[in-house]
Order: sequence, then structure tokens, then C-alpha cells
Amino acid sequence: MARARKSAMHDTPDPTWRPKIGLALGSGVARGWAHIGVLRALERYGFKPDIVTGTSVGALIGGAYVAGRIDTLEAWVRALNKVKIASYLDFRVRGGGMIGGRHLVDAMRQHLGDTLIEDLPIPFAAIATDLVTGHEVWLRKGSLVEAMRTSFSLPGAFEPMQKNHRWLVDGALVNPVPVSVCMALGAQMTIAVNVNADIIGKQRRTGSAVPSIAGFDLLQEIENAKTPGKRSKLSALARRVFKREPTQPSMFGVMISSLGIVQDRISRSRLAGEPPDVHITPRLGHVGLFEFDRADEIIAEGEAAVERALPDLRDALAIFGRDLNGDDNGQDETEVQKKAAP
Repeated sequence: MARARKSAMHDTPDPTWRPKIGLALGSGVARGWAHIGVLRALERYGFKPDIVTGTSVGALIGGAYVAGRIDTLEAWVRALNKVKIASYLDFRVRGGGMIGGRHLVDAMRQHLGDTLIEDLPIPFAAIATDLVTGHEVWLRKGSLVEAMRTSFSLPGAFEPMQKNHRWLVDGALVNPVPVSVCMALGAQMTIAVNVNADIIGKQRRTGSAVPSIAGFDLLQEIENAKTPGKRSKLSALARRVFKREPTQPSMFGVMISSLGIVQDRISRSRLAGEPPDVHITPRLGHVGLFEFDRADEIIAEGEAAVERALPDLRDALAIFGRDLNGDDNGQDETEVQKKAAP
């Protein structure tokens, strides 16, 4: 009976029907601002997602988008400059990371309030990693702000978050571009945005071959952002961590650049085994991972990446609109939700 019904629906396709679109927004620190441009362009061309999943900065932007706060977030990131970036880096010695993240969380709560993930209009999941077991964790309930903050807990930089008696860190360690989560939540057409794919673009950066994570002296800006009374107390440790010789990377730069390499390699492996239907790859290799002040340029490249992918997007929509018209591949919706439960 099911096969007969499927055949009948294919014989008389519904022109208004389209597949359930899942959007996976990948990790990438400052390069993740490109997700804003991607979302803008996708909506402009009629590809509005029905499911959104995000890892690290992808969780931040995806969560803001689903909560209807993308305009506010975009205005905030476009206003970032060197001084503001340094002010959000609450450098600290204690804890499991060099940056507490309190100032960032305060800013997020100011705009998102106490929004709960389960109250969002469409399914959303933020990806994190269990620090003890290495398991992939899908955050689908509770505070949206806490889920975002947990997902971007970059090891060594931001201290880990404790949730349900588990210490959680950045989801990029296990699933940098969470296509698999979109599929588990019932997506029939998946779009992945990988902001770390532009390896060749790294050669477009002028100057030394020494890895640079920021386009300015991060140490100087952090010290300038402190009050005079605190500056001398932090200087010794900050210099050891952030100081960079002309021919050598800083300790912080080595750590962040190394994590960037790990993300890239894991992304390649996961996407090879769980390929999206459309792969959007902004060309951002020349942008340092902490160059948050280049938002205008990064967002514009996100939009440009969608323009380049438009033929693939339209082809995928046509194919899935034809082959999946009214069909859910035999999967019961309740079953999908059970599989998706973390």
C-alpha cells in the first residue's frame, strides 16, 4: 500500500511541495561570520531551512537565526573593532581556559534573554564534545545561550561548561560541520557550510609564513582594555601567552592554529562519510581565526559563496522535489525524533 501511494504521488507531483531542508553551520571562529551572509543569501533565493544545526560559531549564529535575532547579531558583529574584541576576552589564569567567556555570555543574554531551545519555531541542535568520553553531544533542550556558549568552548581558550554532570567543550573536536545531525532530525535535503575548506586561500595572506590568528597585536589590545590597576598584574602571564616574535608564532597562536588544522581534517573525514547534498565553501583561508573585526568582508564572502553554489542548490531542489515528493523515505516522524535524542 505504501509503495502504491508513493507511486501515485510521483505520478501527480505537487508543484508547491519542497523537501525539508536541513542547514549545517560549521565551526571556524571568526570565519564563521560568513554564516550570516549565507543565511541572508539563502533566504533571498528561497532556500529557507526547516532544520538548523551548528557547531561552535555555527551554533552561535544558527541559534540567533532560529530565535529571530539574526539582525541584532549582525549589527553587533559589524560593529566589532580591536578594542571591543579585547574587551570581550576576559583573560584569566584560573579555570580550564584562558578566556572566561563571561562578557560574551552577558552580551548574548542581553539580546537572547532566557530563550529555550525547545520553544524555538524549528528544530535546532548545538554540537558539543564530552571532555571525558569524547562522545558527540547534541544540545536540544534548555537555555539557548548556554548551548551556544558550550558549543564554542574552544579547548585551552574558553573554559569548558558543565551540563548534566558532564564537562563539555567545543563540538568541532568531533563534528565540525554537523550534516549527520540534520539528517537524523529528518532533513530530506542537506546544505553544509564549511568555512575552513579554503586551504589554498591561506597563500593569499601577504607577509611572513608565520601563522597569524589576528591582524593586530592581540597582547597590546588586551592590556589596553584592562583598567590601569589590573594591567600590571596580568602583564607577565599575558606576555608569555600572547607575545609573538617577528619570526615565530605566539603560544596562543600555535594553539588556535593547531585546533584549526584539527577542525579541517575532521571536517574532511566526516563530510566524506556523510556528504551533504550541497556544500557551500566560503573562500576565507586568508582570514585569521581571531580576526573578528573583518565582519563586513567575511559576511560578504558568505553571500558570494551562495551565489557560486546556486546551480547546485537549484539542481538539488529540483531532484529532491521530484524524487521525494510527499515521501519521507518510509521514516516515521516519531522514529526520527527518537533517534535524534541525545
